[in-house]
Amino acid sequence: MTLEAVLACLHLLALLTMVVFLSSEAALCRAEWMNGAVVQRLARLDLIYAFAALAVLATGLLRLFLGAKGVTWYVSQPLFHLKMSLVVVGVVLSFKPTAVFRRWLRQLRDNGALPGDAEVRATRKWVMWQAHLIPVIAAVAVFYARGW
Repeated sequence: MTLEAVLACLHLLALLTMVVFLSSEAALCRAEWMNGAVVQRLARLDLIYAFAALAVLATGLLRLFLGAKGVTWYVSQPLFHLKMSLVVVGVVLSFKPTAVFRRWLRQLRDNGALPGDAEVRATRKWVMWQAHLIPVIAAVAVFYARGW
């Protein structure tokens, strides 16, 4: 049981870290606040967000294979498959903002150019989709963990 509790804590810590940095991206990615420092900060936040997401994946896999319930229990739960599908959607949604933030940083370093207002607003929508998907994934996890 100690291992299960430690794995659950690590998974939750990784998830909360991911949420903090994604929320920071959402807060900063605004056309009216865009400047060189914000572009650099967005790229840095996105990198930390990616590491946190990898930690969520790693701790989730540890829970799957080393946790008390075991792989057989998890894969027998229909909501587990829904959760994993939503996680894949979240990963796919994250590619666009990451690529855009990297491009903005390159442009800033190359010629000092800042992104246009329309591009900032469009990118923020992608970040917001990710941010709104995370609580849905968490809710699905809560229900399947309790045998729904």
